Amino acid sequence: MTNIRIDAVFDSGNIAVTAIDGAQATLTIPRDHQSEFFQWFHFRVSGAAGRELELKITGLNESAYPGGWTDYRACVSEDREYWGRTDSEFDAGEANGTLTIRYAPASDIAWFAYFAPYSLERHHDLISEATASEGVEYRCLGQTLDGRPIDCLEMGEGDVPVWLFARQHPGESMAEWWMEGALETLCDPADPIARVLRARCRIHVVPNANPDGSFRGHLRTNAAGINLNREWHEPSAEKSPEVLALRNAMDETGVRFAIDVHGDEAIAANFIAGFEGIPSWTDTLGEEYNRYRAILDRRSPDFQTKIGYPVARPGTANLSMSTNQLAERFGACAMTLEMPFKDNAELPDPEQGWSPERSKLLARDCLASLAEWLEG
Repeated sequence: MTNIRIDAVFDSGNIAVTAIDGAQATLTIPRDHQSEFFQWFHFRVSGAAGRELELKITGLNESAYPGGWTDYRACVSEDREYWGRTDSEFDAGEANGTLTIRYAPASDIAWFAYFAPYSLERHHDLISEATASEGVEYRCLGQTLDGRPIDCLEMGEGDVPVWLFARQHPGESMAEWWMEGALETLCDPADPIARVLRARCRIHVVPNANPDGSFRGHLRTNAAGINLNREWHEPSAEKSPEVLALRNAMDETGVRFAIDVHGDEAIAANFIAGFEGIPSWTDTLGEEYNRYRAILDRRSPDFQTKIGYPVARPGTANLSMSTNQLAERFGACAMTLEMPFKDNAELPDPEQGWSPERSKLLARDCLASLAEWLEG
């Protein structure tokens, strides 16, 4: 029996092959460059037609979020358009934590990923299409360490500065799928949500704040191994030019409302994290944040407020994180939106789990909630 072939030398690819025996393989996930983080995988298997693959990813007890593997099912695609889920089982006692993925492809090639990838090429398509839309302006905020542009799209005639940005953590690809859904809404001249928001706001959209990490197949860091969402208190051109460029642009415009879009490895739910522990906390600002959460909870069956991160005690907020820094710096109603790598356990989808399609739909609900929030 011939051995299958496994490749990962492509945009956002990440896997290392330990052994291959026929249709079985033992794999490990390389760490982010100059970092201890690892969890993201994306690879291609060929020579697979008519065979049941058994792919064992080992050493996962040392991954960034070991709790993310329990009840997790790997993403798989044969056409790179539709991403489904396949049988996956995690055993913490096998080879220092092993995820066993089983799949029988219909064709000779199958692609596997931690979540449906959002390629840099698709990102460029997204930017180009949005820029060609009426009333949308393109702005390059700066340059990454690998020399890539930090793309920003601006639109709207209003005076309320709104910032939407995503993929500080590049392996959280659902965040850019959310951005695609947001831009499809905002760039549609007939969409009533877009018409309200563009009339009231000046909207700044950064679909990918970490293109270097995205292309390199990192989970959480940029080209220098830096976690960008721990740099907002003191970003530097040497380590975190992405955050420096974003924060400088925000200083120019001000920020009234901001969503930093992320994904969570372990929690099987959509939720929002706020800024409760900032030194300048006021009940008025807190009420604005709670009102937005309540509106989104009412509008979207995929959103909930019961499960989330622990709330920081007064005065203990980590100001190196974007949401806390923006609330403290600007008095903004800022928040971190978290989507699951697994599924929404309260409304599960056995075929796809949490998916690109649902990420895009949630984006429209988030924008509709913002339109309603502005009326308050």
